[in-house]
Amino acid sequence: MSKGLSLWFSISSIILLTAAAISISYNAFIAIAFAILSVFNIGWGFMIKAKKRRS
Repeated sequence: MSKGLSLWFSISSIILLTAAAISISYNAFIAIAFAILSVFNIGWGFMIKAKKRRS
């Protein structure tokens, strides 16, 4: 995976997890949604990394 792409996934994951942490005090459903999005984002990054490693 290129450095730019890995930087993108790391920053977007940090933003999503920060949004989940902030939204805990406002609305639990929004916090859960952000948490699920961050897990999918991290998983998507690992999937892309595995595909790039195979080729």
